[in-house]
Amino acid sequence: MVVIGVVFGFVYWALVQAWNGLAIAMGPAGDLAQHVIFGGWLLVAPIVVAIVRRPGSGVVAEVLASVVEIVFLGSPIGPTLMIAAAIQGAGSELPFLLTRYRRFGWWVFAVSGLLGASLVFFYTAFRMGWYGQDILWLRLAMQVVSGVILGGLLAKVIVDALARTGVVDNFAIGRALAVSGRG
Repeated sequence: MVVIGVVFGFVYWALVQAWNGLAIAMGPAGDLAQHVIFGGWLLVAPIVVAIVRRPGSGVVAEVLASVVEIVFLGSPIGPTLMIAAAIQGAGSELPFLLTRYRRFGWWVFAVSGLLGASLVFFYTAFRMGWYGQDILWLRLAMQVVSGVILGGLLAKVIVDALARTGVVDNFAIGRALAVSGRG
């Protein structure tokens, strides 16, 4: 979990660079760029939850990734990023919790991305002063779609790919696959 959290701290920093480039490319609509790729910042929680299958692991992984972003890579967002990460992790982990960490299908991952993106959106909207803007709902819709696709479904693709390689065989996911006869 720690290694994955640290790796995703670097991945998330790379996403900030992509966000900046996309914002420039989008010109006057560049402020919306973060919502297009937002789901990428949700990846670590469902991946870690699916691999270790422990309560709180998604939240811890998201916060750890944010600490790496802040301390080692100098995130411009600063310490408030840890609050956002905890909210993202909680939202992303909630669907797995509701299934008692027993279901890891496409729908659970999709809802993970949806909740992670939605819950942190309202915190960010308050912090950034988006309430009252005409495009508030557009922002939310873009972020939720990104959350479902990048933060949910892409996470499922990554987890399945890792499981096929065998690198997670010694974790809960590997044991579960061995018991089900798919490992």
